[in-house]
Amino acid sequence: MSETRVDQVVPARPSERIRVLVADDHALYRRGLEMVLGQEDDIEIVGEAGDGAEAIRRAEELLPDVVLMDIRMPRRSGIEACTAIKDVVPSTKIVILTISDEESDLYEAVRAGANGYLLKDVPGEEIADGIRAVVGGQSLISPSMASKLLTEFATMIKKSDERPALPVPRLTTRELEVLKLVARGMANRDIAGELFISENTVKNHVRNILEKLQLHSRMEAVVYAVRERILDLT
Repeated sequence: MSETRVDQVVPARPSERIRVLVADDHALYRRGLEMVLGQEDDIEIVGEAGDGAEAIRRAEELLPDVVLMDIRMPRRSGIEACTAIKDVVPSTKIVILTISDEESDLYEAVRAGANGYLLKDVPGEEIADGIRAVVGGQSLISPSMASKLLTEFATMIKKSDERPALPVPRLTTRELEVLKLVARGMANRDIAGELFISENTVKNHVRNILEKLQLHSRMEAVVYAVRERILDLT
């Protein structure tokens, strides 16, 4: 199984700068992010927001490529804002950047459609690399949170065993194969090599999977795969 590494993502050319909106209720932290990311030739801070409601409004107005979002914010939480932004600007990638290492927050962020979840103690360069990673189609989770996500999966599976089975959307055999590889963290090019198909074909399958399952991101696809026992974590 190949691993997706952030440092494998090729930075965008300066002429194709990644447009970023920063949403955090601490002005000093926003300034710090702007200083760190301002040193990156391929990243441009296009706006900021001090609460969840403003983040939604600014995202709809600015149409950023990426929103860096705190969870604990006034008026609307980062989770609520994430859900709303995915509805009004579905092409925008959202990276949760927070001090919270709670499994429940991570899971709720995934459910809300977040493309990444980083803790605020990561170095600034890792935030920049994370932005490039999600723009490149990857999902991103702080290493310290990975085991906690598996713990949340185990709890979720136990709960699913206690409720009546419901019909799930019908996926083709090929879509199931692609979903299993997506859930293992493989990049599109690696999936293409594994299944002997083109990368564009993989992208089409992923898009069809997300549409059929009414999901927003590859991270949500991982949750679905575990819940429906498509992915075996044992």
